[in-house]
Amino acid sequence: MLDKYILYLEYMTNKFQNFFENQKDYICCKKGCAKCCKHAQFPYSEIEFRMIYEGLKSLDSDIQRQVLDNIDRIIIEKQKHNEEKSDEKFRYDCPFLIDNICSVYMYRGLICRSFGLMSFVPNSEETPKIPFCAYEGLNYSNVLDEVKNNISDVKFAESKFVKEPMAYNIDYATLINEEIAKGFGFKFGEVKPLIEWFIQWKEELMEKLNNFH
Repeated sequence: MLDKYILYLEYMTNKFQNFFENQKDYICCKKGCAKCCKHAQFPYSEIEFRMIYEGLKSLDSDIQRQVLDNIDRIIIEKQKHNEEKSDEKFRYDCPFLIDNICSVYMYRGLICRSFGLMSFVPNSEETPKIPFCAYEGLNYSNVLDEVKNNISDVKFAESKFVKEPMAYNIDYATLINEEIAKGFGFKFGEVKPLIEWFIQWKEELMEKLNNFH
């Protein structure tokens, strides 16, 4: 089933590339920025986790060890967080982030591939979602009205950019729609934070080892 997901991933990646190209006047993403890889939950569907796990297995042993150490550290931090602040969401830096660079870039999930663009929820009256990095001087910051939390028509006019700042139908719920997946012949499966998948993965691995012995 992973091969069918890869076909969907290639299809969507081409779309993302076109969207980013269309919005290049407003995009500041560059290698080493990594703000989108820090202090978050990183929702991943089951098949996305299977994909990024393939990326983990493909890494050189030294990098793989660093990632596994990061996972162990995050799990400990999560346990401590749950004991002290159970009413707050646990946020962490992505374990695949090494020296501010994604170590599994070609295997990353949909939430990672689409981040940086503005998005909207279909059939919703909510204003388009602006990436948080706009408030840190990055994507769309050149046309952002920080007081009204929207795109400034005045700043756009002053910029003399030809293409308008646009929001796309790329919210995560849309990207992992099971009807779309069905058309490609796969299922996304359960969705949960990336670190939760690794906790489950480690528990299943230990169970297999115990059964083996």
